[in-house]
Amino acid sequence: MSRFTGRRAVVTGGTHGMGLAIVKALLAEGAEVVLTGRGEKTLEEARTELRGEAAHVVRSDAASMADIAALTDFAQEKLGRVDHLFLNHGIAEFAELSEVTEASWDRHFAVNTKGAFFTVQALSPLLENGGSIVFTTVANDLVFPGLSAYSASKEATRAFAHVLAAEFLPRKIRVNSVAPGFIRTPTMGSAGLTDEERADFERQGDETTPLQRIGTPEEVAAAALFLASDATFTTNVELPVDGGFAQGLAAAH
Repeated sequence: MSRFTGRRAVVTGGTHGMGLAIVKALLAEGAEVVLTGRGEKTLEEARTELRGEAAHVVRSDAASMADIAALTDFAQEKLGRVDHLFLNHGIAEFAELSEVTEASWDRHFAVNTKGAFFTVQALSPLLENGGSIVFTTVANDLVFPGLSAYSASKEATRAFAHVLAAEFLPRKIRVNSVAPGFIRTPTMGSAGLTDEERADFERQGDETTPLQRIGTPEEVAAAALFLASDATFTTNVELPVDGGFAQGLAAAH
């Protein structure tokens, strides 16, 4: 029997990249999944690729409280209850300190931080006691020039994930996080990078990652599903999926 047979999950930011990999892994193991996205193109592609009774695709902007409320109603209608919640959505826009605008700062926190927090708040009545929540944060030891707003928003998410782990203890809901390093996803090319800058970014990942290669969305998904299903005596943990950065290893040349 697959690990997620009969289980019901919500995956935010599930139409591409790491989120889509999580959705596919869940479906392959028998789960029924509600997944969200914002862009019409990726939403339609996900609907086509995941066509079937077990995948429910819905447009939802994590920065919108109205959309979060609508997502909750949708999840209740389609699933009835939620066993696993994966907070994977996010935006990342490259800008040096002098170029960061108030609007960009607010947008990062509205989507990455506020959106994650209030999605958990809204869906918590549907979460089954003994279920799990998995956040996608970012590798602690990766510091990129131009990602100050993004990094700050993810650090805030990391902080309240720790508090939520404590608050959910009475319900035996485990709260953990995966912290990806360099991962080859479409997001790397949609944050204001040119093709040349993207290529440089990927080369930097291959050269500086201790394992000397960029990771894949599927590797992040495997870690996320492990935390959701197998790590039954684990809560308030952040699992690095970064090729060795968090372990203090140096790239071998």
